[in-house]
Amino acid sequence: MPFAEYAPELTLRDARARYFETNALGEGGYDDKWVVLRAGSVPFGAIPNPPQRVRSVRLHDIHHVVAGYDTTWLGEAEIGAWEVASGCDRFLVAWVLNLLAMAYGILLGPRRVFAAFVRGRRSRNLYRTSFDDTLLDRGLGDVIGELGTGVQATPTAADRAAFVGWLALTWGTALGVPVAALLVVVSMW
Repeated sequence: MPFAEYAPELTLRDARARYFETNALGEGGYDDKWVVLRAGSVPFGAIPNPPQRVRSVRLHDIHHVVAGYDTTWLGEAEIGAWEVASGCDRFLVAWVLNLLAMAYGILLGPRRVFAAFVRGRRSRNLYRTSFDDTLLDRGLGDVIGELGTGVQATPTAADRAAFVGWLALTWGTALGVPVAALLVVVSMW
């Protein structure tokens, strides 16, 4: 379930800073070479942090603030479903990571992931917006209003059909990414 912990009069910059502080994310890790994956406080792996991921995550972090999803595993699955439904535009890394998050999220909290997906179909996100100081200086309440992230909606048959279609793609992605990585490693060997 979305949470609202940021005052609407904050700028996106200030709300994002609070999000970083609340979630112990430092400055967002945008300059890090690797992103450590954790189960609670226990690290269990890492993924590369290429420029394409950084471009996506700069907006993804603001989406956490404007849509109100937390950074737990289920919260990441919810925001992934919300971003897929509202569209990741030309951000291929965002599409892949969000589809992977939906794939595991459907196992953790199917109702919450579906609700986030439906909410995403009724709102917009920032993937079609340039990330710059102008964006960060905007008021949180204004951006929430423009994106329509405060909307909660009753699912329709079209929402259910779209969700099933995207789920098929999520599981194809979830199975395809490890297979592709294995093929790359084998080919290099």
